[in-house]
Amino acid sequence: MKVKVGDTVKIIAGADKGKEGKVIRTIKSEQRVVVEGVHIVKKHSKPRTNNESGGIFEIEAPIHVSNVKVITEAEAKEIKKEAKKASKKEKVEEKVGKKATKKTSKKASK
Repeated sequence: MKVKVGDTVKIIAGADKGKEGKVIRTIKSEQRVVVEGVHIVKKHSKPRTNNESGGIFEIEAPIHVSNVKVITEAEAKEIKKEAKKASKKEKVEEKVGKKATKKTSKKASK
């Protein structure tokens, strides 16, 4: 397995596709990894002793290694740059959209 504990990975398949996180734990025998904040499942547990409380807990479940891609620092920087460009582009589009709606609303009121 090429994925190690502490690596930053991106999910490339499944319900959490596109999310990123750090590897918390690896399970080599099953070829699975546990990624921080990804593939959250609910686990129901009964109280076993007098001090323990039962309930519903949310935990990170393992993901198969084939659904994960290791991200290097250079790739992480590129992804952040692309995200900044996309957010700037969205802001510009919002401003253009607001101006267009203001013009049409002024024409409609006349």
